[in-house]
Amino acid sequence: MKAVILVGGGGTRLRPLTTNTPKPLLPLVNRPFLDHVLFLLRTHEITDVILALAYLSESFEQAYGDGSHLGMKLTYVREEEAMGTGGAIKNVESHLDPGETFLVFNGDILTDLDLTDMLRFHKESASICTISLTSVDDPSAFGVVDMDESGRIQRFTEKPKREEATSSWVNAGTYILEPEVLAHIPSGEFHMVERGLFPDLLKQEKPLYGYRTGAYWLDIGTPAKYLQAHTDLLAGRLKHSLEPDGEEFADMVWVGEGSSIHDGARLTGPVVLGKGCKVATGASIVGPSVLGAGCEVGEEAQLEGIVAWQGARFEAKSHCHTSIVGTRAHIGPDCCIEGVTIVGDNASVGAGNHLANGVKVWPGVTLPERSVSF
Repeated sequence: MKAVILVGGGGTRLRPLTTNTPKPLLPLVNRPFLDHVLFLLRTHEITDVILALAYLSESFEQAYGDGSHLGMKLTYVREEEAMGTGGAIKNVESHLDPGETFLVFNGDILTDLDLTDMLRFHKESASICTISLTSVDDPSAFGVVDMDESGRIQRFTEKPKREEATSSWVNAGTYILEPEVLAHIPSGEFHMVERGLFPDLLKQEKPLYGYRTGAYWLDIGTPAKYLQAHTDLLAGRLKHSLEPDGEEFADMVWVGEGSSIHDGARLTGPVVLGKGCKVATGASIVGPSVLGAGCEVGEEAQLEGIVAWQGARFEAKSHCHTSIVGTRAHIGPDCCIEGVTIVGDNASVGAGNHLANGVKVWPGVTLPERSVSF
C-alpha cells in the first residue's frame, strides 16, 4: 500500500520558525519532524511514500533524496501553489497504483496510530473512506463526527459550540481511501476533503467510516504544541518513537559526539544535546530541553523547557524558559526569554532584554541592548 503525506502547507501559525524551513522539516528532538512520520509508516511496513509538496518544496528532496537510506521509496509531487488537501491528493493520482487502496497522512500530526489495525477495520467494514478519529474534551475547534454503532459516519458538524456538540470524536488527519474516491475530487481547483469530499460521499450514501482510537495525537501547528511535542516524546508518551541521538550521559540526558560539558554545569533530564555543543561552568539546563548541534551555553546561563536549533548561542547569565531559539540565533548576556517566545534564525537579542508572552523576533533581526522589556 502506498502512503501520501500532505506536506505542502506554509505553516503560517508557526512563523517565524517556518520562514526558512517547511513545517514537516522543523527539528523535533533534533530530527526533522517528517522522520517521525516516516518511522511510524516503516513500523507498519509501509515503505512506498508520495510527498505532496508546495511550500519550499525543494527542501524535502535535499533532505531525503530517494529515501533508500531509510529503506523507503520516496516520490516527490509538486504543486505550483497549495490547492488544499483534496487538490494535493488529486495532484498525485497518476503516481498511485490503479485499483489499490492508499493511505493519506496530514504532515503535521504526531501520532502512534495503529495503521495496521486501521487498515483491518477499513477492509472489514467495506469502507470507501475511513477517517481516523480522536476524542477531545472540547470539540468546538474541530469538525465533529457522529457515527452509528458500527462506526459508519452519519453526520459532520463543523466547529459546534461546546454545549451543542453531539460527539467528542473529531477528525485526526489520517485517512484510508479506495481509489474510486478520486473521481469525486475535481481537477485543477482548490478542494478540501474535510469540507468537500467527505460531506459529498456522505450525501451520496457511500460507505464512509470513522476509526475511533485512543492513540497519542498532536497537531504540532502552533509554537506551544511544537514545544509540547518535544515534552511528550521525551516523556515516552508514544508507544513507538525514535530514540534521541547521542549517548546517555546521565539519567535522561543524551549528549552528541564532540560535546563538552564543564564539571560545574548542571543538566537535569530529560535533556538532549546535539553534536559539538559546549556548556560552560555554572550553566544549568533543565528538561524537557533540546539543543541542536553546535549550540553554546555560557557561564551561569539558565535554560529550562526550551528548544534551540543548530548553532544557537546563549551568553553568560542569560535565562531562557519555555521558548524556541532558531538556527544560529544569539541570546545576549543577562537576557530573559520566556513565555513561548520565538527568536528566529540568525536573529540577535542584545544584552539585558526581556522577551515574554509569545513575542516573535524575526530571522536576521538584531535587538539593541536593553531595548525591550515585557
